[in-house]
Amino acid sequence: MSFLPIIAAGLAGWAFGAVWYSLFAKPWVKASGVATDANGRPANQKSPLPYVISIVSAMIVAATMYYAFNMLGIVTVSKGFTSGLGIGACFAAPWLATNYGFAGRPFKLTLIDAGYATFGSAVIGAVIPLF
Repeated sequence: MSFLPIIAAGLAGWAFGAVWYSLFAKPWVKASGVATDANGRPANQKSPLPYVISIVSAMIVAATMYYAFNMLGIVTVSKGFTSGLGIGACFAAPWLATNYGFAGRPFKLTLIDAGYATFGSAVIGAVIPLF
């Protein structure tokens, strides 16, 4: 197993998340109900824990997709992208929707977080075949 594609894809997915949540920061904060500081930013923004969890999670997704892609013979960027998109949309997003539905979370939060799961997986899937 080569670690370079896993690390590169995990970092790409994580970086995509940084952009995604920058674009949707205000609606996400409102929909999520997280505690905010006086400036309206998440109160735990200075804590490294959410960032560590998110990068470890991206690496786990990348490693799992790398393994699956090798078994399935996915070797092109376009196949990697569409396979990642399918994984995000058909595996990750429905689990989030189920959990958020039972928790009574706002549908807008489901769309934002499931959107990241879907498109972040597509980014990870597109990067893996580059190596």
